Amino acid sequence: MEKPALSSALEDYLETIYQLISEQKFARVKEIALARNVKPGSVSQALKRLADLGLVTYVKREYIGLTPKGEREALRVLTRHRILKRFFREILDMPAEAAEEQACVMEHALANEGLDRLVRFFEFIAICPMKPPGFFENFHRCSLVHADVFECRRDCEGLTFREEAKSDYLSEVEPGEERKVVQIEASGDLRQRLLNMGFLPNESIAIDRISRSENRFWIRLKGNQLEISREEARAVKVSGLSPRSSD
Repeated sequence: MEKPALSSALEDYLETIYQLISEQKFARVKEIALARNVKPGSVSQALKRLADLGLVTYVKREYIGLTPKGEREALRVLTRHRILKRFFREILDMPAEAAEEQACVMEHALANEGLDRLVRFFEFIAICPMKPPGFFENFHRCSLVHADVFECRRDCEGLTFREEAKSDYLSEVEPGEERKVVQIEASGDLRQRLLNMGFLPNESIAIDRISRSENRFWIRLKGNQLEISREEARAVKVSGLSPRSSD
């Protein structure tokens, strides 16, 4: 699928619209202008461009909605923002405000390979039993980073993996259960599709319902409901079983 011709500013608008709809179920020009600290006229121009690209539904003085393509693009950018912010905060120990600013700048330029490597790094942290000593040396030669490298797996023989690694596949989880993402056991387009939807290490995930006849799963991830196939669910390793709270 060819990526729409989006500037950084238009991607920011998509993020804002997605977040407004997620938080308050609707988005209007004035809320978007307030969130982005711009004039309503600037918002209207951006919305017309996004509508021309088939990413939003926009009629003057009415609520703004995201098309399926627009939602995918918003999730793609938001996923990059989240993983970059976590890297700056959790790994580089940057202050929260600085991490947010850096993530906002870099999210637009992070290619698929960069996203994939960052996610593999967090997966490595979660499951590798050999972090200290030689933490980063192990990371660089771990098979989670390079699929054709097997030294790490041989070195791990006989060692006990961390509890997070003792996990199930999402396809085995029952409705009502809440878990955390541990690892995406997939490559190529399937892995990239799941990453773009927001399946990042340690994110909370819950099954809302399952259609076994249609092999479809409806899940809740970061407060948003997503529909995935059984093939996609079988590629997601999850752990951290806990009962869902009843709101």
